[in-house]
Amino acid sequence: MAVMNSDNGASPAGPDAFLYAQAGSLEGESFELYRGQVASIGRSPTNRVVIADEVCSRSHCEVFDRGGRWILRDLGSRNGTRLQGMLIDGDTELRSGSIIQLGSNVFEFRLSKHVENLNDTTLSPRDTLDEPDTGLLSAPEILHRAREHRYGFPNTETPPTDRTNLELARLYRLALDMGGATDVKQLSQIVLDALFSVTSADIGAILLGDVDRQANPSRLAIVAYKSLKELPYQRVSDSLSRIVLEDREGVLARDVSLDRRLANRDSLGELSAESVICVPVCSNGHDRVHGVVHLYATNSDNPLEKEDLEFVLALADQFAVALVNLESREQLKAGLVQAESENETLREQLDQQFRLVGESPAMVRLREMIQRISGTDATVLIRGESGVGKELVARALHNGSSRRDGPFVTMNCAALSETLLESELFGHEKGSFTGATARKIGKFEQAHRGTIFLDEVGEMSAAIQSKFLRVLEGHPYERVGGGTPVKVDVRVLAATNRDLETSVEAGEFRKDLYFRLQVVELDVEPLRSRQDDIPLLAHHFLQRFARKSGRPPKALAPSALATLKAYHWPGNIRELQNTIERAVILSPEEVIGPQDIQLSALGAGAPPVPVATPSEEFQVESLEDLEQRHILATLEHTGWNKSQAAQLLGIERSTLDRKLKRYDVERPRR
Repeated sequence: MAVMNSDNGASPAGPDAFLYAQAGSLEGESFELYRGQVASIGRSPTNRVVIADEVCSRSHCEVFDRGGRWILRDLGSRNGTRLQGMLIDGDTELRSGSIIQLGSNVFEFRLSKHVENLNDTTLSPRDTLDEPDTGLLSAPEILHRAREHRYGFPNTETPPTDRTNLELARLYRLALDMGGATDVKQLSQIVLDALFSVTSADIGAILLGDVDRQANPSRLAIVAYKSLKELPYQRVSDSLSRIVLEDREGVLARDVSLDRRLANRDSLGELSAESVICVPVCSNGHDRVHGVVHLYATNSDNPLEKEDLEFVLALADQFAVALVNLESREQLKAGLVQAESENETLREQLDQQFRLVGESPAMVRLREMIQRISGTDATVLIRGESGVGKELVARALHNGSSRRDGPFVTMNCAALSETLLESELFGHEKGSFTGATARKIGKFEQAHRGTIFLDEVGEMSAAIQSKFLRVLEGHPYERVGGGTPVKVDVRVLAATNRDLETSVEAGEFRKDLYFRLQVVELDVEPLRSRQDDIPLLAHHFLQRFARKSGRPPKALAPSALATLKAYHWPGNIRELQNTIERAVILSPEEVIGPQDIQLSALGAGAPPVPVATPSEEFQVESLEDLEQRHILATLEHTGWNKSQAAQLLGIERSTLDRKLKRYDVERPRR
């Protein structure tokens, strides 16, 4: 044992503490420390501990007792003093087992045995294993306590050993293995197997749980257990678990089977453990404790060492990070499952809200056409009067396609000016025009891998038609004010109530765009052409408004239903929906009568819809024949003035011409 420069004031009972040189110029030597004395360390010969290291200062640091606590103080050294691998600032308390680093010199601070065993015959609560101890217990008990480990400080001035490099490589590979674990049990088994491959342990267990502030080990549950001798699992030491849970420190103890306070207290004696390591699994700066790791070595010739304790601490830190990541993944997975369930519920609600209602021959044909073409990526042009439900047809096409899980984006091309419409469809870059304060993603980009529905496509200006045509042909486009090509994968559905043929002939709509849109054409019949659907639609709207208001649905009196069927419906299904909602709101009765049906005056001048007489009640007549007769009657009423007849019928002049062409009907010669 080295003798320091002065031993004045030495305690007659022996030294109170020691400094053990583990590395550097004094490796293998130990130095006695006494209360009331200051032990200075540095290169100068006047220091109590003289070290030969040019990296260290002449007066580098000092160790002294203050009020029963041992303190380490840096003396303004050039390269600093490290405690547990961390540079200290000011006075720092030492604990038994603390590692002090000064350049290449490494010292371990330990309390003297006579201090630790003082009043051992009358043990205080702090000296028992039921309560954690701040110092070192007697030889057969706890040898080392540590919170930090050497693997966490890559900038340490102590050169790494071959074992350290090997274990760092193991930790790296283990981090990869732990990252692939799918559950806590699998992760714990990976950690336990790794500990057995590195340390001399032959029994081990990992216990996890929600540890409360009282550090109650009973809240821990066994997650992984391993025994090389195939011994059955026995409850590990609650005493050691309580120590590490309270102090957030790892513990190494040896000769456990010889110590009456450990061997007789719990399962350690039954396991015949010669040495044991118990470390906490902590995250968030040791604020959160997930559990403990217990390792036992039963071979006295190959006990667990201090280096094993540091490796277990390092692996426990990685284990804690993996646990937190796994917990986050589980939370994200649970949130994703919930979001998918909610999304599916909303989708079902939307499908119910926007489903095509009707059993008329026209609706049956329309649904058959939708089913036939929805599975393709063909461009579809949907034609029909305003209010017939062209967007519902577009949604049905999207929901029946392979793009069902992609976005469905709608845009009314008649709602905006040319500049704003171009910005909405194709997006713009920041600063491209006044008010463009940030980049805007256009509707086509929003609909990537989904469907875009363009209503009133006939209202596009010539400039936008040209850009739109390039997108339809699969070419990339540029945002307004931008130069970066944007390519999207979008299915286009378009709708119009205009006569595009007339617009093409007038030069208002590009002919090439017209033919590009008219890959598949769907005509949606007006409501007056499918009277049989009116009761079904009325009932559908009654149910929807009842759900919306949270009240029982109202019923329609037969006379009210007859009123609805006799009306011309120039506003089509949209007008019927508004009429039913208005009747539900205003009617004080549970049964809606004809007096509650308020119809628009726009349909008052139209010819009445033919109603079958009792003698005709059983005559079979198709809706197409009925529509043809109604159109011819209206033309006769207006003297074959097609514009006036189309206005009375509530359809476009072009629609009337197409129907007459389909019926092969011409104006009779007088």
